Amino acid sequence: MGIKKHILVIPGDGIGPEVTTWGKAVLEKIGQDFGHEFTFDEALMGHAGIEATGNPLPDETLEKAKASDAILFGAIGHIKYDNDPSAKVRPEQGLLKIRKELGLYANLRPIMLFDELLDASSLKPEILKGTDILFFRELTGDVYFGEKKRSEDRNTASDLMIYSRYEVERIAIKAYEAARVRGKRLCSVDKANVLEASRLWREVVQEIAKQYPDVETEHMFIDNAAMQLVKNPKKFDVVLTANLFGDILTDEASQIAGSMGMLASASVGDGTGFFEPIHGSAHDIAGQDKANPLASILSVALMLEISFGLKEEAKKITDAIDKALKDGYRTGDIADANTDKAKILGTTAMGQKVLEYL
Repeated sequence: MGIKKHILVIPGDGIGPEVTTWGKAVLEKIGQDFGHEFTFDEALMGHAGIEATGNPLPDETLEKAKASDAILFGAIGHIKYDNDPSAKVRPEQGLLKIRKELGLYANLRPIMLFDELLDASSLKPEILKGTDILFFRELTGDVYFGEKKRSEDRNTASDLMIYSRYEVERIAIKAYEAARVRGKRLCSVDKANVLEASRLWREVVQEIAKQYPDVETEHMFIDNAAMQLVKNPKKFDVVLTANLFGDILTDEASQIAGSMGMLASASVGDGTGFFEPIHGSAHDIAGQDKANPLASILSVALMLEISFGLKEEAKKITDAIDKALKDGYRTGDIADANTDKAKILGTTAMGQKVLEYL
């Protein structure tokens, strides 16, 4: 029996509208094929929200978000803010606020490796093959949300790295639950030799680990983890880490998959989930039909599996992408010297190709 779900699409900035178009199209096709009813609404956020309302997260968007079953998001950011660090209102504030308002405390980033893209990474194929990592990055604490100060003379600045026990507990439990149904290995990444916040992190994770004796737990300092990720990525199964370290490690891990255009992510809590590709707004290629829509489409697969428990439907999407890649189709960011020029596709053609394989 089919399900009925209401999805809010927030295209956002830059290439966001281009890639979410295909995420939505894939959801509609899955709905038709499996007898599910997906209804859609759209809303503004980021630079688009600022331009229209002066607010990076308009009130109307937040209301729609809270009323939805899941959110498909595009990208956020604009070059004008990158070049103006003094700007008081910024697109990223919208993203931070919606995470807080929806209680999205866990960011899940699967590093899925398609064999056809082994050569697209800067790492050797023999190092990469077989890599399958699921990152759990904490989203509501750390220096992003701690008190920020600048001295009166503007020459000294500080950002407070802060964590509470419950924040570490709730994401640790989610990560251990995931590890239990995967490879039963969890690596918690911190800097407990230097940072007090990391000492609390490690202490809490050690306590939670006792509830999961079937999961092998390893603790690793962030600097070593960054090195091991490129040296031997296959050693990792589930990686659990704080907000700042997770931000850095998951972007590093994007190179394992060959391109940021291939990585989806989910931000979840205990309610509405938020699904997005990890790439940015990429204004340099916006509107040129060059963006890779596959990460947005993979975000839809994540949504189906994590929010709605539709594993068969999610697998159908990843299989369709795998078939397209096996048949040699690429967007520019994942093409190499051996790619057939006739099979290098733009955003629209790649999106249509995935629909064909579905």
